[in-house]
Amino acid sequence: MSIASPLLALALTVGVGVLLFSLLGKDPVRALQMFFWEPLKSPYALSELAVKATPLILIALGLALCFRSNVWNIGAEGQFIVGAVFAAGVAMQATPDTGRWIVVAILIAGVVGGMVWAAVVALLRDRFNANEILVSLMLVYVADMLLGYLVYGPWKDPQGYNFPQTITFLDVTKVPRLFTGLRVNVGLLVALAMVGLCWVFLFRTYAGFQLQVGGLAPQAARYAGFSSRRSLWLALLASGGLAGLAGGLEAAGPLGQLTPYVPVGYGFAAIIVAFVGRLHPVGIVFSAVLMSMFYIGGELAQSRLGLPKSITGVFQGLLLFSLLACDTLIHHRVRWQPKAVSRRAATSPTSEQKAA
Repeated sequence: MSIASPLLALALTVGVGVLLFSLLGKDPVRALQMFFWEPLKSPYALSELAVKATPLILIALGLALCFRSNVWNIGAEGQFIVGAVFAAGVAMQATPDTGRWIVVAILIAGVVGGMVWAAVVALLRDRFNANEILVSLMLVYVADMLLGYLVYGPWKDPQGYNFPQTITFLDVTKVPRLFTGLRVNVGLLVALAMVGLCWVFLFRTYAGFQLQVGGLAPQAARYAGFSSRRSLWLALLASGGLAGLAGGLEAAGPLGQLTPYVPVGYGFAAIIVAFVGRLHPVGIVFSAVLMSMFYIGGELAQSRLGLPKSITGVFQGLLLFSLLACDTLIHHRVRWQPKAVSRRAATSPTSEQKAA
C-alpha cells in the first residue's frame, strides 16, 4: 500500500480535477491534456520539464533527509532564495577575462548560502529548543525581504530602466547547457548525482542509519548512544545546502540574474514531492517529474484555456490531501462485512463486559 497510495492519490486528484474543469465550463479532456501530454510531447517540452524538475529534486532530497530524522524543515524556500543571493553575489564579480571555473565557485556559494540560512534554524533549535517549523517558515519571509532589499537597492542595475533587477550575468557565469537550443543544463546531471549520493548515504552508511533511527525511534537512538544534536545539524545543513544549490543553479541557469520573482514556490512544492516520493531518493525523481508537469500544465491551461493562475496550486493541494487520505490504507485495512454481521458485532458483548 505504500506504493499504491501515491498512485491512488494521483487518480483521485485527476478525478477531482475533471469535476473541477467541468464546473468551470472547460473541456476536461483538453484540460488534462495540458497537464499530462503537452509537457511530454516534444524534445523542447521535455527540456522544460527537466528545468522545472531539477530544483524540485534537489530541494526534496534535502527535505527527505530532514523528515526521516524527524526534523521538520518547512523553510527550504528561504534557503533556496539565500542560495540564489549568494550565487548571484559571486556571479556579479565576473569580468570578461574570468574563466569558466567561476561556475563552480557560484554553485559552491549557493550551497554555502543555503547552509548558512539553515544553520540559523539549527542553532535556535539546538540552543533554545525553538520550534524548527516556525523558525524555518518565518525565515522564508526574511529571505524574501533580503532579496527585495538587494534588487531594489544596492544590487539594482543602473542601466535597467529602473526595474528591480540585477545586471544580467555574463555568459561565462552561466551553467553549461546540455543541448544546443534547449534550456536544460548540467544541473540535471548534478541533481541525478545527488540522488545517487543520498541513496548511498541513507541506506549504505552508518551515519545515514543513525539519522533514520533518530527519527523513527528517538529513545532507541539515545539508548544506542546516537547524538541527536549531530543528527539535527547534519540534516538541516544538508537540506539547506541542497536547497541553496538549487537556488544557485536557478540564478546562474535559466534566470541569469536576480529579480523579486526568484521565489516561485519550489521550496514548498518540494514538501509534496518528498512525501509523494515516500521520502526515497528514487521515488522523489518520479514525483518531481509529476509536480513539474503540474507547473507546466498550469501555465499552459492559463494561457490557452483561460483558467486562473491558481490552478497549479489547486492541483498541488489536491495531490497532497489525497495522499494524506490514502496513507490511511497503509496503517489500517478496510474490511467489508455483511450488514447483519456488522450489527451482530456491534450488539454482542465484549470480553471485558462478559468478565464483569
